[in-house]
Amino acid sequence: MAERGYTATKDQLNTRLARIEGQVRGVARMVEDDRYCIDVLTQISAIQAALDKVALGLLDSHTRHCLVGGASEEASADELMAAVGRLMRRG
Repeated sequence: MAERGYTATKDQLNTRLARIEGQVRGVARMVEDDRYCIDVLTQISAIQAALDKVALGLLDSHTRHCLVGGASEEASADELMAAVGRLMRRG
């Protein structure tokens, strides 16, 4: 299996994603319990920030592992910019 840029931090990444998963379940409980809308929105914002941090970490790993010293710099740069574009497109 190919080694990915995040392979060295895979355990940390999985821990962070599990924490985010728990936050999402918590928001679902808040909705089920008819919690105040602003409180729900605050938690959703926290989840988005946590996901953004994970995504930026993956982009950093990708850049360092795949782009720097990678095969085709042009193709890698295009791939990286497409990923950044997808990350920035929301809502």
